[in-house]
Amino acid sequence: MTVKSNRVGPIPLWVLPLALGIIVMFLPWLGVGYSTVRQVQLALLLSLLVSGLNLSLGFAGELALGQAAMYAGGAYTAGLLSRAGCTDIVLQILAGGSVALLIGVITGIPGLRLGRWSLAMTSFFLVLLVPDILAIFSDETGGRSGLRGIQPATLFGQPLSQENFYVVMTVVTIVWFVVMRNIVVSRHANALRVLKQSPVLSSSLGISVFRMKLLAYSLGAIPAGLAGAMFAGMDLYVSPETFSFALATTILAASVIGGSASVYGAVIGAFLMQYVTNASSGHQSYSLLITGAFLILGGVFLTGGLTGLARTLWRRFAARRSAEPVPTGPIYDDVPSVDGQLLSVEGISKAFGGNRALDGVTFTAAPGRVTALIGPNGSGKTTLLNMICGFYRADAGRITLGSSRLDGLSPHNVARAGVARTFQTPNIPADTTVLETVIAGRYAGHRATVAETILRLPRYNRVRRADITEALRVLDMVGLRYLEDAEATALPLGQRRLLEVARCVIDNPGVLLLDEVASGLDEDEVERLAELIRMVRKAGGTVVLVEHNFDLVLSLADGIVALAQGQVMADGTPEEIKTDTRVLSEYLGVEVDDGAESGGVALLERAFDEAPEGGAPTAVEGREGQ
Repeated sequence: MTVKSNRVGPIPLWVLPLALGIIVMFLPWLGVGYSTVRQVQLALLLSLLVSGLNLSLGFAGELALGQAAMYAGGAYTAGLLSRAGCTDIVLQILAGGSVALLIGVITGIPGLRLGRWSLAMTSFFLVLLVPDILAIFSDETGGRSGLRGIQPATLFGQPLSQENFYVVMTVVTIVWFVVMRNIVVSRHANALRVLKQSPVLSSSLGISVFRMKLLAYSLGAIPAGLAGAMFAGMDLYVSPETFSFALATTILAASVIGGSASVYGAVIGAFLMQYVTNASSGHQSYSLLITGAFLILGGVFLTGGLTGLARTLWRRFAARRSAEPVPTGPIYDDVPSVDGQLLSVEGISKAFGGNRALDGVTFTAAPGRVTALIGPNGSGKTTLLNMICGFYRADAGRITLGSSRLDGLSPHNVARAGVARTFQTPNIPADTTVLETVIAGRYAGHRATVAETILRLPRYNRVRRADITEALRVLDMVGLRYLEDAEATALPLGQRRLLEVARCVIDNPGVLLLDEVASGLDEDEVERLAELIRMVRKAGGTVVLVEHNFDLVLSLADGIVALAQGQVMADGTPEEIKTDTRVLSEYLGVEVDDGAESGGVALLERAFDEAPEGGAPTAVEGREGQ
C-alpha cells in the first residue's frame, strides 16, 4: 500500500526547494559567469510559464496553450508603462500579472463553455493572433519591429543594477511558487483533481465545473504575466517573434517532462528545456523538432514526468519504511443528527429518442427511512437517480427536496441543495489519499477563498481543521481510518465503495442516493455498509437505495418502489412487495397466477436464497445497465 509523505525525516519537503531557490538567488555573487546567469534568468521565466500550464493541465485536466499570449500581454504592458514613465518594477509586475489575468478570463470563458478541446484550440489560435494584434496597434506596440525605448527598471525610485534585477526575478519566482504550493496542497487543488477525474463527479459533489475550470485557467495566466513584465525589464526590448508557436510547444514539453501535476516539476522541466534549446541554438532549424521529440518521449516514457517518477520511487521507499497499517474496528457512537429532507418525485417522464426510459414515475422518500428502488436491468433506476441529480432534464413532472424544486437546477446546484450520491463504478480521483478523497465531499458546503488559502488566513485554517476532523470521523464509521494516508485508487473495490459512501455522508446531506453500493463487497463489508445505512437512518437521514442484493434490501428498506419498463409497478413495504405477483413476473421473469400467491412468495424467497453470496437473483445477475 502506498503512503503519502510530505517530510524527509523531521524536515518538510518544501524546505529543500526553498533552500535551492535561495542559493540560486546569490549566483551572481558566487562567481557564476554572465552567460550562465542569463540562462538561469530565462529558465526562471520559463518555469513561471510552465507553472501556469500545470495548474490548468496537470490539476484541472484542461489543455491550454495560451501562456505565450499572456506572456506577451505582461511584457507589452510593462514596456508601455516604462515608456510612459512608470519604471517601478513592482508596479510593472503587478500590472503585467493583472493584464494576463484579464486575458485569461476573457479567452477562457468561451473556450471552457464549448468544451475541453475547444479551450486548446481557442488558446492555440490566440498565440497565432498575437503578431497580428500587435501589428494593428503598431503605433503603440511597434508592430512587427518590436517595442523599443523601454527604460531600465527602478525599485522604489532607486535604479536597479543587473545583479539586483536578477535578485528581484528570483524573489518573484520564489514567491509565486510559494503561492502555487499553498494552492496545490489545499482543498482547492483537491477539488481540481476531482474535476480532472470526472466533471460528473465534480458536479455531484457540488463543485461548479465551469467555475473551477475558469479558476485554474485564470490563475495559470498570472505567472505568465509576471514573467512577461520581468522579461521586458531584463531585455529592454520586446519582439513579437518571442511569443511564437515554438514557445508554446516548449512550455508544453517542459510541463510534460517535468511533470504537469507537480509544483516543482515546472522548475525541473523549464531548466531542462532551457538547456536543450540553448544547446541547439547553433542548429536553429532543428530546435522545434528537438522540442517535439522531448514532448513525445516525455509523454510516452515518463508518465507523470520526472517528478512523477521521483514520487513513485519515494512512495515505495516510504512504504518499506513504514509499518503496515493495522485495521481498526468501526466506531459508531458519534453520529450527529442528520437533517434529512423529504424527497418527492411526481410524474417524472424521460425519453431518449424513441426510447421512453421513465413514464410518469412517482414516489416519495422520507427522513428517517430507507426507500429502495428495485427492478430488472433497464427498468430506469439509474436514469431516475440521474434525473434527481440534475444530469438529465425531465420531459414532464417535478422533483422537490423539502420545499425546494430540484428539476431545472444544474447538477452542482442540486448537490448543494443537499443531494449526495454514489456511482455504480467507484469514481475516485488519482493521486489522492483516502483522507483527501473524503474531504472532497465538504468542498462546496464549507468555503475558504483562494486569497484566504494563499495567505493561510484564520478562516482557511478553521475550515481545514474541520475538514480533517470530520473526515476522520466518517472514516471511523466505515472502518477505514487506518488507511487515511493510503492512495485511494489502490484500495480494493469493496473499500473504494465504502470510501465513496464516506465521501457522501461527510456533509450530512438532505438525501443520500446509493446506486448498487453493495456490489463487490464481501460479507463483512456488506454488514458494515448496512450498519452505516442504519446509522444514517437513525440519525434522521433520507436514504434512497438502488440495489440488486435483495437480502440487503429486505433487511434495510422501510419502503420499496419496484420499477419495470420505466413505470412504477409496485410501491409498498417489503412484505407487500414480496407478495406482489407483478414483481415476481417482471423481476424474476416467472409467471405467477393470481391464485398462486403463496407459491410465488416461496419461489421469490428460494430465488434469493440460491443467489450467489452478496449478489442478485440468478434471473437478474450479471446484466448491466439501468
